[in-house]
Amino acid sequence: MEDFVHKLRQYVKSGTPAERRIAKYFSEHLNDLPFETAASVADRLDLSPMTVGRFLRALGYQGLDSVKVEIRETVTTSPAQLQSAMSELQADAAEGKPLAVLVAEQIQALHHIYHLTAQPHWSEAVSLISTAREVSIATHARLASLANHFCQRLTQARDGVRALDSADNRFADLFARPAVDDALLVIIDCRRFAKARLLARTARRYGYKVVLISPQQADWMADQSNVMLPLPPARAPDLDNLPPLIALLDCLAESVILEVGEEAALRRRRMLEFATVLGETANH
Repeated sequence: MEDFVHKLRQYVKSGTPAERRIAKYFSEHLNDLPFETAASVADRLDLSPMTVGRFLRALGYQGLDSVKVEIRETVTTSPAQLQSAMSELQADAAEGKPLAVLVAEQIQALHHIYHLTAQPHWSEAVSLISTAREVSIATHARLASLANHFCQRLTQARDGVRALDSADNRFADLFARPAVDDALLVIIDCRRFAKARLLARTARRYGYKVVLISPQQADWMADQSNVMLPLPPARAPDLDNLPPLIALLDCLAESVILEVGEEAALRRRRMLEFATVLGETANH
């Protein structure tokens, strides 16, 4: 990225009039480039997209997409930039701008989750998921895609993980055979998940340990789970609070992967190697 910026400075000094305009715009709007196209830049500068394309090729890029990839890989937000962005967001939220209010609430929810990751019950949940003989993930059918995503992330760290949802009475699969010693059930609660409490009680009766992910205000009893990870309150009572739930599941999966350590890294490599083999086989 430093090479890209250095070349821009050279063109600002010694390029053609069009090149100087493009280089100056790029230099002053690096953080905006991920949201631009050659056509949008050309429109802003009253140039043709072909002129912008030729300039990018002169810099050694096939197009603006190549620049975007390099920006994603190398550009970081400085503390000063972050503070400036947060101040702007807070000012806009104070004025009642809807999107600013929404983003500010989501950032506050992320703060809640980050604080949660430092608590003893987070470490206990990570340990249970890492060491259980088998892990089942149960939720309402509406959140099945999130449970499947969480399941796939966990398979990077361990075997014996499966996702279940309330469709077609699949929860009965949990209790159709004798309970496995040291089995774990992760319940992702939501307001529509009326069977969650019955499922938790039944699982505990069958010898499962239970990790519960549920909104703070939900009226769960302490003895219905071994560990509870509370989500921040939803913005409105009729919402499923998806953004913080997605963030919590990703943080929890990553914590399990880090807990497993080198074995998880080996699993990832083996999975990538096998995926490559399958891809090569499919191409022949």
